[in-house]
Amino acid sequence: MSSGAVLLRIADDGVIVEWSERAADLFGRSREEAEGRTVAKLMGGGGGTTGRGTLPAALGAVSVRPVVSGASLTWEVREEQGDDTTARGLAILRTLFGHSPIGLHVLDGDLRVVRSGNGTRAAPPGAEGALAGQDFAEVLGLENPEEERTVARRVLMTGEPALQRVVRAAPKNGTGRHVDYSLSYMRLEGVDGEVLGLVAWVLDVTEHERALQRLKLLEKVRSSVGDRLEVVAVCQELVDAVVPAFTGIVVVEVIEDVIRGEEPPLAPVDQDVPLRRAAFRGLISAHPVGDVRRLPDGTPFSRVLNDLRPRLVTVTKDSPWLSADRARADAIALSDAHSLIVAPLTVRGEALGVVSFYRHRDEKPFDEGDIPLTSDICAHAALCIDNARRFTRERTIAASIKRRLLPQRTSAPSTMDVTPLHIPGVGGGGAWFDVIELAGGRTVLVLGDVVGRGVATATTMGQLRTVIHALAALDLEPNELMARLSDTAAQLASERAALPAGDPLHREPLTACCLIALYDSVDHTCTLVRAGLSEPYLVRPGGDAETVPTPAGPVLAGTDRAPFPATEIPMPSGSLLAVGNENLLQREPRLRTVLREGAELPLDELCDTLAYVLRDHHEAEKLLLLARAKGLPDDQVLTVPLAEDLATVPEVRAAVLAQLDAWDIGAENAFTTELIVSELVANALRYGAPPYRLRLILDERLTCEVRDAGDSVPHLKHARTIDEGGRGLFIVATVADGWGIRYHAQGKTVWAQQCLGTAR
Repeated sequence: MSSGAVLLRIADDGVIVEWSERAADLFGRSREEAEGRTVAKLMGGGGGTTGRGTLPAALGAVSVRPVVSGASLTWEVREEQGDDTTARGLAILRTLFGHSPIGLHVLDGDLRVVRSGNGTRAAPPGAEGALAGQDFAEVLGLENPEEERTVARRVLMTGEPALQRVVRAAPKNGTGRHVDYSLSYMRLEGVDGEVLGLVAWVLDVTEHERALQRLKLLEKVRSSVGDRLEVVAVCQELVDAVVPAFTGIVVVEVIEDVIRGEEPPLAPVDQDVPLRRAAFRGLISAHPVGDVRRLPDGTPFSRVLNDLRPRLVTVTKDSPWLSADRARADAIALSDAHSLIVAPLTVRGEALGVVSFYRHRDEKPFDEGDIPLTSDICAHAALCIDNARRFTRERTIAASIKRRLLPQRTSAPSTMDVTPLHIPGVGGGGAWFDVIELAGGRTVLVLGDVVGRGVATATTMGQLRTVIHALAALDLEPNELMARLSDTAAQLASERAALPAGDPLHREPLTACCLIALYDSVDHTCTLVRAGLSEPYLVRPGGDAETVPTPAGPVLAGTDRAPFPATEIPMPSGSLLAVGNENLLQREPRLRTVLREGAELPLDELCDTLAYVLRDHHEAEKLLLLARAKGLPDDQVLTVPLAEDLATVPEVRAAVLAQLDAWDIGAENAFTTELIVSELVANALRYGAPPYRLRLILDERLTCEVRDAGDSVPHLKHARTIDEGGRGLFIVATVADGWGIRYHAQGKTVWAQQCLGTAR
């Protein structure tokens, strides 16, 4: 009798997965109607009910055989050629019970074994009859037999199959390992519908379940380890991921240079290289977390650092390597550890550290099958640790660059006290400040913030700081100064965008914010211009405080080309101005309270108090700049209106000499000042436009300013020997320590400075 074509294939849950044309002809159901439905529903006539249905008369003998693929089971139904159906059926049953790779058990109504096949470890070949009459759950040695009996009885009562239930059985044959079975139950009925018992299919899926658990653990490690870019944090994430899911005790030890961001050594690692205990989870730690020491020679841990190969070690009290590290040996004994896997943390042949996995007490020992899993876990952890190490190194380099680029000591202008409060964030940042003293008792405060972190952000910050120093020397108005700074930032952004696509900077747009405040100690005013940063906070003498309304301009290097509006406010002597990044003054009301109540405190003490308020806010870099105005008193400023006549120059010189005498200026410096005044006043009267004004300002330097309303641009000329004029600015540039021109909306101011030194 020969086998014919396949009529249909049925999954072990009763669902039809293949329906042939022959089956469609025999049963009158198309492939679309049959596939995806259970046999019970298809033969029962639909409606969601089950039944036996009526087989077509044209259907001859059929054969049913199981097909196993991995952990899955399907049943193949074939149409047979021949008439000896009974003999063929008996042959099929004999084959199923004798040679099927799946355990086949027939149970009676009391769940006792009637007949068993060879597919389980509980039914060895030749023992089919030996199990007859025994309780099915006890035959399999299930850990929870009562639960399984409940499921089987429910199938007996309802007829609803219970399919692919994974259950655990006690260890067999002294292996010490549990066995996992996939159980399926179907009710066995006679021709007349009488319930005869159950058919139970048993498939050993121990290795499949172990592989599945390993995959789940590895997926957990990959999803939870490496979220943070800190080496110690990654190590802690590793021990949290594997304890207790994989083992009960884990120790992670990392080479100390790796913690600091240095390059890891190549294997074999010198035995004098120190390692830090970066993370631990378990019962008793031999050394505290954070302890730094070298690994003793002649132990599994030092051997792993030599050849970067994992090791499976059975731990006994007589293990010879325990004597090399008594503290570790005592911790192992107190923890009752009996099995150990030591695996390297390595990338590119470089050693980062070692991970020790211990099993203790009732935990089953490791076996060779656990080594590939620990190697995969450590490979992922090593990659994350190396990423964190690289980030630490870049952060260290960026912080070093930034420290060198920021003012090493805050300059102390005579007209203003300035103190910064800088709180570095995680990974650094691009916040910076500057204090630039200008001629005429004026001081420029600059606070900027380049978006991003790392070396590129630090260097961009340094470039912008250099540019603003160069621009400030040109005596530009604050809004003009901000506009030129934005042009420079836009140029840097375009250069970054033009980098090759593979360059990391190509994908990082350049964006920066800035605030410029120009304080005039003579006029007691402050001019504010901001590009993206929050509004400053001002506390006036007497305690009146407010957030200064300052129109915002566009961020630096942005696409918005709108102008930068300037706001001028009165700022009397003793006023306290605070500017910061990250919207600090708006988001944290306590800062404003501290500024208002502590406005009279020394700025260093006030900064400490503000730092205490911000102690729990270190997620981002914070920079706060405090400036207290010290306006010049009236007796240090001489203002002389000028007539439109060169004949008044001698009178002006006389007034200047009288004031210099009152200020106790020495004769030599007074002579130089008289010469400067004569040349600047004469040039203004000749080439400028009224009104004219002379102003002398005495602070640490002596500044002479002459202002007029003319639009002419003074030029320094090198007159020839025979020329009778054209030497005025040349003379001023020669005798003065500095000179310049400051332009206004109407007119200009030409100034010159003298450094008086300690002796006037």
